[in-house]
Amino acid sequence: MALRPVHVNIKALDAPTIGLFWAEALGWSAYNPGVTTYVGPAGGLVWPDPVGVGVNVVPVPEPKTTAKNRVHLDLATTSAAHQAELVARLRAIGAEPAHVGQGEVPWTVLADPEGNEFCVLEPREIYRDTGPIAAVVVDCADPRAMARFWGEALDWTLHEVADNRAVLRSGEGAGPYLEFLRTPDVKTVPDRVHLDLLPYPGDDKAAEVARLRALGATDLDLGQGDVPWTCLADPEEHEFCVLAPS
Repeated sequence: MALRPVHVNIKALDAPTIGLFWAEALGWSAYNPGVTTYVGPAGGLVWPDPVGVGVNVVPVPEPKTTAKNRVHLDLATTSAAHQAELVARLRAIGAEPAHVGQGEVPWTVLADPEGNEFCVLEPREIYRDTGPIAAVVVDCADPRAMARFWGEALDWTLHEVADNRAVLRSGEGAGPYLEFLRTPDVKTVPDRVHLDLLPYPGDDKAAEVARLRALGATDLDLGQGDVPWTCLADPEEHEFCVLAPS
């Protein structure tokens, strides 16, 4: 049994607008299969995507607070010119510079039109084949502990684990990395951005949820009511959902 990340869930006041922003940012398409706006590769809605991790923008009534998100996206570029062009294009469609204490760094920190932070990276060889999303980055206190939990929770391969950083990626060697970075930040508000996980066809969702609880996940009540997905938190209280196969 195992789970796979199928999309990054972003809460938004105006989900269609934020969905269109991320579609333009990633060079993908926005689809509206229901109340959410799903962003995935162009060419028609295919879910779950067999290679990548999509973005699912979910409408909520609360705006983002000023607190920095504990989960963000890093976008890949192929050259210095590509990085500059992407930053300029993102600024033109509503992104704003963001200051999260980064200092002088070779990447550019921006925020989408509702304030969700993300980074446009300088070219890095490791991200040459990830697609537009280089990594889903999670702030944490203990990357080693996160590697233990998420390494068991997912069917992804652990590529690196150290005191300051842990890195996983799909065993197929495709799509973005999942990176846990040590930071001094602590959780002060509900997560605005989180991962949604999906069992494989034939696997039992309830059994997967029970397995995650045994690994240290806890149940999470966000007022979701009676829904087909299960809301959980990892041992450092990062929120995530286990979706029902459809």
